Amino acid sequence: MSGLQAVAMPDVELAATVYLRSVLAAGTNVGTEWPEALESHLAAGVVAVSLGGGGSRQKPVTADRTLDIDVLAATKVQARDLAAQVSAQLIAAQGTVQGSARIYGVDETSLIWLPYQPSSETDPIPRYVLVMNMVVRPA
Repeated sequence: MSGLQAVAMPDVELAATVYLRSVLAAGTNVGTEWPEALESHLAAGVVAVSLGGGGSRQKPVTADRTLDIDVLAATKVQARDLAAQVSAQLIAAQGTVQGSARIYGVDETSLIWLPYQPSSETDPIPRYVLVMNMVVRPA
């Protein structure tokens, strides 16, 4: 039997979602999935955080986690501004504890324009996909 202790890494998706709910404008829909009746939430903006992958950086101490974040809004400018706020707020979380996660490093990996078109009969919904990388460990 080894003397190593198994340590589960924190749920970064949950930590980021709860944190963003606390710092983004009231009314912004922040979750891990797109909300029902998506179009009715666009005026205030939609932020959907999903775990994109990652692995150990220093086993079993820290983990690199990638977050894929869909940012949708009523206009392209509003979606871009909201994506910039999300990025800035996550970068500001560096050095803090959010839920069960101690956040050591945060980087913006990419921001791409990827409008969502639910059907050929509708106009595309303004959408940016923001990819952020976080180095975390249990708090």
